[in-house]
Amino acid sequence: MVLAVALGGRLAFAELPARLTDQELWKLSSEASEPDGTFHSENLVSNEARFQTIVPALTQTVAPGRAYVGVGSEQNFTYIAAIRPAMAFIVDIRRGNLDLHLTYKALFELSANRVEFVSRLFSRKAPAGPGATSTTAEIFAAFEKAAPSQALYDQNLKDIKTQLVAKHGCKLSGGDLEGIDFVYSSWFKYGPDIQYELTTGGGNRAGPGGIRGGGIRGGGDFPTYADLMTATDGEGRNRSYLASEDAFKFLKDLESRNLIVPIVGNFAGPKALRAVGEYLKQKGATVSAFYVSNVEQYLREDGIWGNFCANAATLPIDAASTFIRSARGGFAGQPVQLGRGGRGIPSVGAGFTLDLAPMKPDLARCPASR
Repeated sequence: MVLAVALGGRLAFAELPARLTDQELWKLSSEASEPDGTFHSENLVSNEARFQTIVPALTQTVAPGRAYVGVGSEQNFTYIAAIRPAMAFIVDIRRGNLDLHLTYKALFELSANRVEFVSRLFSRKAPAGPGATSTTAEIFAAFEKAAPSQALYDQNLKDIKTQLVAKHGCKLSGGDLEGIDFVYSSWFKYGPDIQYELTTGGGNRAGPGGIRGGGIRGGGDFPTYADLMTATDGEGRNRSYLASEDAFKFLKDLESRNLIVPIVGNFAGPKALRAVGEYLKQKGATVSAFYVSNVEQYLREDGIWGNFCANAATLPIDAASTFIRSARGGFAGQPVQLGRGGRGIPSVGAGFTLDLAPMKPDLARCPASR
């Protein structure tokens, strides 16, 4: 039985901690992590233009107050804001993704509202006009006219590192600090028009924070950050994590209580997912949703999907636990309606379709779970 009590206007679930201390957060992240790996893209921003289309069904399928597991960048925030887990784990093969999420953590904590958050995210002075009731389209339209500020960038970057190192005591390596520089300088350089980036021509060479470099930017008409935030669920409703102050504040609260835990790990690796499973079992918690994106495609190509399946089978799940998957095909070349003026983008990112699947039947077929 799950015991839930009202606490400060939110529900506190007895099965998971109400907060982690800074020491607990860093220990959990560090001890669950595996060595840094590489991938063929920077992944500073999602490329799945239709990622919101799955949200209506997702909210009807999974229960709040459980544990969320995901991979990659900001797309996780929209799913977390939608289903309201008590705790979240972001597991990614690249150390650079941990640096990315630590940067986000600091920005959420430092920002009082969505407008201030976007201002800090892209180092642009907050324009007059947008407020608590503004739509994401209105907010990003206003920021289109705002110029990047070197002074704001310098101060914000200093504040981010102070927040992580001085306030939270994160034991960041030199590589992590360089990774944060890389993430934040990329947001500064490209602003709200930053896109998913393929890195070709760089082999497996790791750049700052373990993010592969040496390639070309873009590689297709990927949606921009602003496009993703202003898109809709296919029925005209914007459901991004910046769609409302309520969604933003839920994430800010979760980050402030150290309950979004970034972990470095290969889904098919020996430790990361199993460590998450062991932690959640110790707490008597259950996974509500696991956003795997299209990672399984690469695991199958590498012949190690069975290892992932066995790892995922160690997670505590029930009949409602749900995979969130994306796959190529079905929409390639067709326009997806985005919020800034309703323009349609026939993009590579638009070629991803989203799907929900119950975890239990899939994982029951793993040899390790029989």
